[in-house]
Amino acid sequence: MMIGYARVSSIDQNEARQIEEFKKLGTEKNFIDKQSGKNCDRPQLKEMLQYVR
Repeated sequence: MMIGYARVSSIDQNEARQIEEFKKLGTEKNFIDKQSGKNCDRPQLKEMLQYVR
């Protein structure tokens, strides 16, 4: 199973290019965080790590 994780560092940035790559790669599940670089809290990363365990 292939899983994708993407993070953009601000709400103004767009994760569309990363999602397009996930589609090309055939990822089955994707997790995306939109967080500032100064904020270490990444809820989707934590959820992804729980998912793969």
